[in-house]
Amino acid sequence: MADRSSQGGDGIRTFPFPVELSVGGVGMQVGPMGTGRTWHAEAPLERVHRIDFHVVMLFGEGGGPVRHMVDFTECEAGAGDLLWIRPGQVHRFSPTDEYRGTVLTMQPGFLPRSTVEATGLYRYDLPPLLRPDAARLAGLCAALGQLRREYEDTATLPLSLHTAVLRHTLTAFLLRLAHLATSSAEAVRRQTDSTFTLFRDAVERDFATNHSVSAYADALGYSRRTLVRAVRAATGETPKSFIDKRVVLEAKRLLAHTDLPIGRVGAAVGFPDAANFSKFFHQHTDQTPAAFRAELR
Repeated sequence: MADRSSQGGDGIRTFPFPVELSVGGVGMQVGPMGTGRTWHAEAPLERVHRIDFHVVMLFGEGGGPVRHMVDFTECEAGAGDLLWIRPGQVHRFSPTDEYRGTVLTMQPGFLPRSTVEATGLYRYDLPPLLRPDAARLAGLCAALGQLRREYEDTATLPLSLHTAVLRHTLTAFLLRLAHLATSSAEAVRRQTDSTFTLFRDAVERDFATNHSVSAYADALGYSRRTLVRAVRAATGETPKSFIDKRVVLEAKRLLAHTDLPIGRVGAAVGFPDAANFSKFFHQHTDQTPAAFRAELR
């Protein structure tokens, strides 16, 4: 086949939908995952690349956890999980993990615009890794199984009707998948909001004695990674930056509105050593504590 891949300005290659590998040349494929499957003879699946079509992987039993990178975030998927990769997203397969389950690929334009909008095909804000509960997983498996049977049945209907049936069956599956994706995003948002609120309240209570992100994470019962994600989602900054800003704010208040010696101000915000406090304050304000106080008086 002709090499229709392209390379963007960032040097990452984009591979097209493999129409010639699709049954009947329709704009979708569905079948088992395996080492022999590819969408391009030269696609280096174990290296970072893009695709110009949708991929949905439903992971089955027997393969163990799979680590798959999507937009530079490592996703770990196990049996019953789904991974939805959208056109243009940078991703990479794991060269050592065994992919087991069913994979669906779909060419942009295969579905009408109304269906694209209803199913949120280009909602890049939604998470790629989805973990349905038992009931939703059963519905998705049934819908995907029906889609696969229709895809492989090329003898019952003429191509035009076969394609129409595939579009309708694919739409039913994608509507289920879209509902799962939006529900998962909302659940993540609620968890993130709750996690950040607890962190914010803990910092407000303990910033004068605790400057450690790990200590806050342990006290709240979260992993450090979960805390980082929650704070970044809520504020755009890291937990350490959030803590430091609160410490600096309190130090400024004390410097501006009290006559406490600078060493006492430092001790009040968690720096028993005056030199360490001065260094910290200068790093965050480009001023020494003394210069900041003098400027306000």
